[in-house]
Amino acid sequence: MRKYVTKKKQFLHGGDYNPDQWLDRPDILAEDLEFMRLSKTNTFSLGIFAWSALEPREGEYDFGWLDDLFEKIHNNGGNIILATPSGAKPSWMAKKYPEIRRVTSKREQELQGRRHNHCFTAPVYREKTAQMNRKLAERYGKHPALLMWHVSNEYGGECHCDLCQTAFRGWLKEKYGDDLEKLNQAWWTSFWSHRYQEWDEIESPSPLGEHEMHGLVLDWRRFVTDQTIAFYENEASPLRELTPDVPITVNFMADTDELIPFQALDYSKFAEHVDVISWDAYPAWHKEGVTTADLAMRVGFVDDLYRSLKQQPFLLMESTPSGVNWHGVNKTKRPGMHLLSSMQMLAHGSDSILYFQWRKSRGSSEKLHGAVVDHDRDPNNRVFQDVTEVGNVLERLQPVAGSFREAEVAVLYDWDNHWALQEIQGFSKETLRYPQTAQEHYRYFWEQDIPVDVITEKQDFSNYKVLVAPMLYMLPIAMQERLKAFVAAGGTLVTTYITGIVDENDLTYLGGWPEIMQEICGVKLGETDTLYPSDSNRLTYAGQTFEVKDYAALLKVTDGEVLATYQDDFYKDTPAVTRHSFGKGRTYVIGARTEQAFHEMLYREITEEAGIGAPFAIEHEKGVSVQVRTADEEAYVFVMNFTEEEQTIRLPFELEDILTQRKEDGQVRLEKYAVRVYVHKGI
Repeated sequence: MRKYVTKKKQFLHGGDYNPDQWLDRPDILAEDLEFMRLSKTNTFSLGIFAWSALEPREGEYDFGWLDDLFEKIHNNGGNIILATPSGAKPSWMAKKYPEIRRVTSKREQELQGRRHNHCFTAPVYREKTAQMNRKLAERYGKHPALLMWHVSNEYGGECHCDLCQTAFRGWLKEKYGDDLEKLNQAWWTSFWSHRYQEWDEIESPSPLGEHEMHGLVLDWRRFVTDQTIAFYENEASPLRELTPDVPITVNFMADTDELIPFQALDYSKFAEHVDVISWDAYPAWHKEGVTTADLAMRVGFVDDLYRSLKQQPFLLMESTPSGVNWHGVNKTKRPGMHLLSSMQMLAHGSDSILYFQWRKSRGSSEKLHGAVVDHDRDPNNRVFQDVTEVGNVLERLQPVAGSFREAEVAVLYDWDNHWALQEIQGFSKETLRYPQTAQEHYRYFWEQDIPVDVITEKQDFSNYKVLVAPMLYMLPIAMQERLKAFVAAGGTLVTTYITGIVDENDLTYLGGWPEIMQEICGVKLGETDTLYPSDSNRLTYAGQTFEVKDYAALLKVTDGEVLATYQDDFYKDTPAVTRHSFGKGRTYVIGARTEQAFHEMLYREITEEAGIGAPFAIEHEKGVSVQVRTADEEAYVFVMNFTEEEQTIRLPFELEDILTQRKEDGQVRLEKYAVRVYVHKGI
């Protein structure tokens, strides 16, 4: 079964187009239309930062240029993703309505400038955005070129103005039932004599005041997510009213330094409010000290998380065809990498390859950011030809669009849990690295070509065979009950050190490890030894010895089986890894952070026991990834070489490569960065 996330049954190829920067150059605009045809691009995001062009002065609108582009792109065979322009407020508005300018945590109001710096609470900005969006929906809502709405751009940041303080207190009153004593208890305000007697005593976290009260910080982050969603819903309301059949997306982000999920907003909540998940991916390919395969694994993790949020294909809304302008070193993609990285996105569930940006800006901060059309305006340059190659490939891969990925393994990732760990003031902040730890557990499955859904606590996990839940420091009782039901019904749960220490209010559990976790795991989780980088320990498992680093939890077995023991320190010969049968399922507790070789041995045992394997048994070395999308009794098998050397793979039987339309069997050589897309019918 296929699920198309837009009304077009095709892969989208194109990206952010800013014609408002070139309105005085009709020759450039005409050239763009010709280059769109040459590059095999078909979809363009318009209006993202165009407010000053759409409404140059308050109440004076100019839609003529946008009308013209709609018609020309449509006549050119293109689709339009129309953005709302709220991501960058115009200067006239910031001057007339200063309350829309954000206030920092130091209580300093920002000047006009940059972008993404408006107050989400200010009534006038909500009024202005809703008014603008209604005009856009009335004017373009029924245009045949309109494919979907792109609401604002890369939501993020926070405001600490008086309006937001009032809204925060109102949010708290609702959460705690207008009972200040409940808040005092949840935040443990008796510590340092910080009890509140009146609601208006509460201030958002600030380096000038309170910022170490964990309950306050946690609730503030939850509020920021909810307030951002409320602002978004205000934007989306006229669009849903006037164009109910046009899907809405918001472009999510990732931390680009290490390729981990964006942390400032809880996307698991935000996902419930959008029709289509899209995200902006900017991996630092060819980065010094990071292998291509390692970075590809991290990209796969984020892809699988964002795809799993709605259990449907997602869209790659922004990427670069070459380099960016904001890394420490802005290295361009090497030959072959653009096609390979684009195919990875498709392999993990994307139905688009879209870029920032279509044409390089002539001035300002992003004039050297990668683009399809460079300053040389030459369609024969390497980058333009790389984009054209992707366009040609996407046309051949049209049958893959709308197909999905099925998984029997889930890795649990939780934003609340990460926020709590960020404020923990314990263990070692330098080595906690919760998202990276989740990725390290994901790594085995990625390397073994086993499909994975990266899910959140809000999602149903009852149908998976294996659930990997590392470092669930924040583990509410309700979630413990769900884990118990999962294992009792036959599931395999893997959990680790630094799990089950606090509840949803970041209050520690009294009496030791929670009873539910003891029951399903057959152990008690005791104290956790935090190691210096120069410290080491070892554990022995199945006759082999593996390194222990960073953390080693002391486990007391009550009804479980010891699989591995520590080899050094005062806890020598005590349990390091345990297994326990509960109901129809099993639990594994990994007490220590270990090397990847241990994960490989343990997860091989777990997956074999659960009867889980790769959908296609293609033999290959590390650095080659095989990912599968299925639909209509067909499997589309992406084989990708994320190494700098030629690799040899072995196919189990004859398969046809969609890209070359050649049939291959047995041993196949993959050049550096090479990719194959095989089709197998009759699954």
